[in-house]
Amino acid sequence: MNMKKVLSLLAAGAFAMFAFAGCGGDQAAAPAGGDKQAKVLKVGSSIDFPPFEFQDEGQKDYQGFDMDLIRAIGKEMGREVEIQNLGFDGLIPALQGKSIDVAISGMTINDERKANVRFSEPYYQSGLTMVVRQDEEAIKKFADLKGKKVAVQIGTTSAAEVKKIEGVEVKELNTPADCFMELKAKGVDAVVNDRPVNDYFITKNAAQGVKTLEEKLTAEDYGIAINKDNEELQKEINAALKKLKENGEYDKIFAKWFGEKK
Repeated sequence: MNMKKVLSLLAAGAFAMFAFAGCGGDQAAAPAGGDKQAKVLKVGSSIDFPPFEFQDEGQKDYQGFDMDLIRAIGKEMGREVEIQNLGFDGLIPALQGKSIDVAISGMTINDERKANVRFSEPYYQSGLTMVVRQDEEAIKKFADLKGKKVAVQIGTTSAAEVKKIEGVEVKELNTPADCFMELKAKGVDAVVNDRPVNDYFITKNAAQGVKTLEEKLTAEDYGIAINKDNEELQKEINAALKKLKENGEYDKIFAKWFGEKK
């Protein structure tokens, strides 16, 4: 997954402070009221995909947008949440073998996966977005990039997709941080990366003088995967997710990791 490569490099380079360990455990999050008899919701996730799931050095619990969201969903359902760190390729087999109840790991909803598991309603839309300088008025959408210089991370989907736009001069750099530095230095007119890469970088660095444009060059939805046979759990997850969006809790979690919703 190019997305995993991008965000892993981002964590390693631009966010050294967010170094994470590849092993460890995660305590079950108790629901409100402290009901020790509440049924446990067994969750699988590949804990190597910041800002969605990762483990800070020196911390026991798993961190990230997905982790906060699934704990909030569990609380809304009145169930304790127990998170297991599994390889991404092992998540669907674990669901099929019923060793976990759900999987949340920046997983794109697609037809191939839907043949093997159920999905919740989408909880996050990824895709390629563009960042420009705050005072930039000539670039409002991807069609405006003709004749412009654009920074992308080498070897990513953003590099491949931007090269398809006619008349764009593409500058491939090693890391997202390099791309943003080049934009601020006015060496390029725009930066194109996966949406969470752009949003997380700007939020965590309190980046000034830049803005993200709303248009997406590509789009893909992330969903929570559930065993194919468990329609009831799918309904419960969707109901809890809907409630979190209605009461504002989802927006709070989103803002923590990506800034205010656009």
